[in-house]
Amino acid sequence: MVTMTLSLARALGPKLRVNAVCPGMIDTDMLRVAWSEEQIQAYVPSIPLGRMGQPAEVAELVCFLASERAGYITGAALDITGGELMV
Repeated sequence: MVTMTLSLARALGPKLRVNAVCPGMIDTDMLRVAWSEEQIQAYVPSIPLGRMGQPAEVAELVCFLASERAGYITGAALDITGGELMV
């Protein structure tokens, strides 16, 4: 996905900005169907911010990227993971 984002950003240049949003553990209905409350509670401590993300937080990032305020951002893969993927 990241390579495709970079390739499209380069190919489309000034015509279109291309970015990828890479969410981590987001508290959604779909997650709560797939995971039990016990599984969720066991996983949350591994997230550096100590909680799951909220759908609105992902939506706010997407809205920002779609706005002119992000006019110089293209080819980016933005992790929204609460720090889960820090190296």
